[in-house]
Amino acid sequence: MKIIAFGASPSKNSINKKLATYAAHLFENGEVEVLDLNDFQMPIYTVDIEKEIGHHALAQAFLDKIATADILVVSMAENNGNYSVAFKNVFDWCTRINAKVFQEKPMLLMATSPGAKGAASVLGIAKNAFPFYGGNIKETFSLPSFDANFDIVNGKISNSELDNQLKELVKNF
Repeated sequence: MKIIAFGASPSKNSINKKLATYAAHLFENGEVEVLDLNDFQMPIYTVDIEKEIGHHALAQAFLDKIATADILVVSMAENNGNYSVAFKNVFDWCTRINAKVFQEKPMLLMATSPGAKGAASVLGIAKNAFPFYGGNIKETFSLPSFDANFDIVNGKISNSELDNQLKELVKNF
């Protein structure tokens, strides 16, 4: 079973990438590949640029990675209550090739932030929007107060109640 995971942030120390990586490794017998949005940097999408260069090869490469997945584990970064610009740009370029970006792959959709709401705003936006783009969302999970609830050294959720909640979602996935 192939699991593609990514944090929807370009940060080199992305807390969402850390959460997605941890969650992806909870699936039994999974082969995990963690994507880094920095590997898919493209010019800001505009119709003018698309007219000039056509479909961007990195957008196709991202879609090709999604196509290899049996399960997607995506953790959304929240920037001012919405998607990160880096994710939105990859997403926009991809929709020009395949509007069903997520290709109906079963998805664990998550979010985290340093704040107590755990990026609930962007999680809600993604949960409502992704089904229109081939997102087959099976479960959602929000990790509030990342710094207090995630052990960076060991790469796992340190709050046992929240950790058990995520493990239960994965088990029933």
